[in-house]
Amino acid sequence: MKVYNSEKIRNIAVLGHSGSGKTNLLETIAHAANINKIPKLSNNVQMTYSMSLMPIEYEGFKFNFLDTPGYTDFGGDMVSALYASDAAIIVIDATDPMQVGTEKAFELTEGIPKIMFINKIDNEKARYKDVIEMLDEKFENKIVPMISPEFDNGKFVKLHNLFENFEGLNEEFVEQAKKAYDALMELIAETDDDYLEKFFEGEELTPEEIKNGITVGIKRGDIVPVISGSTINNVGTKEILESLESYIDPSYVDEEGKFKGRVFKTFVDPFIGKISYIKILRGSISKDKEVYNLNKDSKEKLSNIYTIRGGELIELEKAYAGDIIVVTKASGLVTGDTISEDANDTEEEEINFQKPQIYYAVSPKNKNDEDKMANVIAKLLDEDPTLDYYRNVETSQALIGGQGDLHIKTVVNKMKDKFGLDVELKDLKVPYRETIKSNSDVEGKHKKQSGGHGQYGHVKIRFSRSEDEFDFSEELFGGSVPKSYVPAVEKGLRDSMLKGVLAGYPVTNIKAVLYDGSYHDVDSSEMAFKLAASQAFKKGMKEATPILLEPYMKLVITIPEEYMGDVMGDMNKRRGKILGMESNSSGKQILEALAPQAEIFKYAIDLKSMTQGRGYFEMEFDSYLEVPSSMTDKIVDELKSEEK
Repeated sequence: MKVYNSEKIRNIAVLGHSGSGKTNLLETIAHAANINKIPKLSNNVQMTYSMSLMPIEYEGFKFNFLDTPGYTDFGGDMVSALYASDAAIIVIDATDPMQVGTEKAFELTEGIPKIMFINKIDNEKARYKDVIEMLDEKFENKIVPMISPEFDNGKFVKLHNLFENFEGLNEEFVEQAKKAYDALMELIAETDDDYLEKFFEGEELTPEEIKNGITVGIKRGDIVPVISGSTINNVGTKEILESLESYIDPSYVDEEGKFKGRVFKTFVDPFIGKISYIKILRGSISKDKEVYNLNKDSKEKLSNIYTIRGGELIELEKAYAGDIIVVTKASGLVTGDTISEDANDTEEEEINFQKPQIYYAVSPKNKNDEDKMANVIAKLLDEDPTLDYYRNVETSQALIGGQGDLHIKTVVNKMKDKFGLDVELKDLKVPYRETIKSNSDVEGKHKKQSGGHGQYGHVKIRFSRSEDEFDFSEELFGGSVPKSYVPAVEKGLRDSMLKGVLAGYPVTNIKAVLYDGSYHDVDSSEMAFKLAASQAFKKGMKEATPILLEPYMKLVITIPEEYMGDVMGDMNKRRGKILGMESNSSGKQILEALAPQAEIFKYAIDLKSMTQGRGYFEMEFDSYLEVPSSMTDKIVDELKSEEK
């Protein structure tokens, strides 16, 4: 592949709902650019689970197309692709306009130059007018049908370019096309004061002014071109390439500075190893270049630079700012790393990936594969920043988190297919805690005589609820318990708090005051006082109304307004509480809620079901609150049955 300067490079993310035709579109584009002779087109829904790069050379330009998954579970790859792109194409299925993936694409591309491609326009079920109405409502007066379909008796005839003459068109279509042309001219005029003056004086804008106005308008987000077509019949492909070539400007043009790049995606291949996708932000790069990883304060050797198409690595001599390159075997690079020739260069801001929506406990089917599982998941975390993995010390479970059920199950399949690791998923255990509701005043005495020195420790302790995790003090007088044994009493209490009296969960929010006791000159020891404190603790807990506490999570839930009633009602059923609500810039409602962790382990699945996939949320730990007394016995009984 030849070397392209910055002004001839365009990076384009392709987004849309699964089955809308994104992959077919790239196949037909590759065919138009003479890369493949027969495009592998299909009417069937093709599942794309990860981002892929398709470099296309066309009429002196290099287009780096980034094909993205259509399912929201794999939204991390959409974010990665958009980070590296100058603009986006949103593919819309004309037979089913407002799909979840379409809405997600709208949200993610807010503030990003974009072109809409209405696909399947020649399908008998196509609803072109519905799509245009939906786009008009979403983008107000910014939608411009640049390449629109002409129909005759409901059947698609051909495409019409807005800048072509209107001869031979039916009257209804002429009226529609002229209206769109006038609207475009007004939008173009608004991009420049001189253009606006000419527009109001009735002067015609020159072709160069029109092109410049469209380019500026798209970049600002004030113009959103719409191109219609059919990927399965290769209609509209050439028009897309020409529009990208004419109206999309590259984001970066600094070719002269020292090389700087950003890893926006990593992929682990079982044969090649780690593959890193890098957007060049400044300067140029060639093979055998040593760079600094600014995030890790380390060096990395880039032996070769490539692009990749259909899994095939294509070696590059050199690449300039704005281009996307692929490097292999750079083991130290992970998604988000900034690399530079200058060790004192500044790191790029973090890429904002969505936090996990759902967690499962994960364990290897072969118990000897514990270490292997940790290593494999570490590689997958490098590849996918929307995953999370950690070990919960309290429940002794290894937890894996992702964007949804499909996301997690895809990761599990990847572990098996790529790394030969079989794992199983289980529901999470709730890390309950225990505490007390009232006060108690007890004593603990450890006395044992077995020949020679005996053991003797005696304490009197008051227990009560505390705001702190553990509050220990002493009010001893008269030498009832020597000061030297007080630390042993505290240690005995702390050790006892690891296991409560109700169900063996850790104890928290306890205040203990050692106020009296006794000792023996010969038989007392630190161990004896530790054991006496342990006895007192168990008695004190039982007499002070022990209760279970459960973790509550704070949720920020984003949903379309029409689902408010269902979501709020469901939250009440989960023992949750709505804390507040507000609208966001996309017209969706944002609810803040507090709910028990035990009730929301599968909330990601249920929320998607309630909102037809349009709702999502983030959550974080908030606090521990009391378990209702009606549920405590059930939880304790379940735990005891598990232990049998």
